[in-house]
Amino acid sequence: MAKLSTEDRDDLSKSSFAFPKQRKEPLENASHVRNAVARFNQVKDVSDDERDEAWKRIKAAAKKHGVEISEKSWREVGKG
Repeated sequence: MAKLSTEDRDDLSKSSFAFPKQRKEPLENASHVRNAVARFNQVKDVSDDERDEAWKRIKAAAKKHGVEISEKSWREVGKG
């Protein structure tokens, strides 16, 4: 995965994250998108509504960066 320095991560806008309130799972490139899917269930202290919104952001970023996501919903992540 492309590493972000602390400074680079701090410079990202909230909209650059799957979970903007928590600033978790940046979506800056294809590698970040794949990582956000892989770590989706590891994000703690978020509501189902926040997960719904994060999944929408991940799907949009996946389309933008050419990443194929087989799961139709975040509830399928890790079930395969």
